[in-house]
Amino acid sequence: MSNELASLHAFVYGRVQGVFFRSFVAGHARELGLTGYVRNVADGSVEVKGEGKRQDLEKLVGFLREGPPHARVIKIDNSWGEYTGKYPGFNVT
Repeated sequence: MSNELASLHAFVYGRVQGVFFRSFVAGHARELGLTGYVRNVADGSVEVKGEGKRQDLEKLVGFLREGPPHARVIKIDNSWGEYTGKYPGFNVT
């Protein structure tokens, strides 16, 4: 795993709205020292944009697969990009 800075953009599909998924993601992202946001999308998915150390973002992807107790994750589409440093913290929007 790498210590390089990177950006993660993910969409999580399944039963991920109304089950405290955003709070779950934000809590783990903050513990990992990541910045970015998590938000619900009109199609029923949850969008996650995170920045920080690549190894910590990879840990976050693991938490996205797991989800909180009442969630059921079916699929995650994610892509990697360049770190921008434009997020001051990690927010639920």
